[in-house]
Amino acid sequence: MTDTQMTIREMCDTFSVTPRALRFYETKELIFPKREGTKRLYSRRDCVRLKLLLRGKRFGFSLEDIRQLLDMYDLEGSERTQFMQTYTLAQDRLAQMEQQRDELIEAIAELKNELADNAEQFTVYAAADKKSAA
Repeated sequence: MTDTQMTIREMCDTFSVTPRALRFYETKELIFPKREGTKRLYSRRDCVRLKLLLRGKRFGFSLEDIRQLLDMYDLEGSERTQFMQTYTLAQDRLAQMEQQRDELIEAIAELKNELADNAEQFTVYAAADKKSAA
């Protein structure tokens, strides 16, 4: 990443996103590239915002949550507020993810049991299908 500005292609290559995604984030006012005619130029600030945005998406935060956190960053003297809000939001998201994981583990175990309980019947049907096909 350069100290000056990046083109849309450089942003796409650096952050593994599509031009469409960058334009979408721009329309949602999450990043603010400078315009020179039809050319978009992204500042260091845009790069940092995109990096945080992508991290937030990866963790399952909504775009609105991400926007609020990014907007706090822009307010002077709000580092503490932003940190506290981000930390609280992250704790909530972690609890949700852990609950989803636990539910998924339970569903996997149930499905394995169902498959095990019905394996013998499957084998009988499969053998009958094979016999009738021959």
